[in-house]
Amino acid sequence: MTRPSTENDYAERMVEIRHEEGLHMRPAMQFVDCANNFESQISVQKDTQIVDAKSIMQVTMLAATRGTILKCTARGRDAREAVETLAKILEEGIPPDKGQEKSKEKGPKPP
Repeated sequence: MTRPSTENDYAERMVEIRHEEGLHMRPAMQFVDCANNFESQISVQKDTQIVDAKSIMQVTMLAATRGTILKCTARGRDAREAVETLAKILEEGIPPDKGQEKSKEKGPKPP
C-alpha cells in the first residue's frame, strides 16, 4: 500500500551538470519551464547560493557550468517526481530542438 502524498513531502538530490555548455540560457529556460509544471516549491543550490527553480533570472544567476554540482530540493505533493525529472534534465542535458537539428543539416537558407 502506498502512502498518500501530502504537502509536506520532501525530496532532494545532488546532481552534476554534464551538458558541455552548462546551464546557459536555453537549457535554463527549459529547466524553469519544466519546474513550473510542478506544484511543489522547488529550489536549486550551488555552494551557498539557493535560488527558486521556477525563476529564470535566479537560475541563470547560478552560472552553472559543466561539472557544477547542484542540489535540487522540492517540498510538496509532487516533490519526488519534480526532483527526479529536473535531475534528469540537469544530468542528461536537453536535446536540441528538432527544428534546430534540421536547420543545421541543411545549412543556411539560400537568398
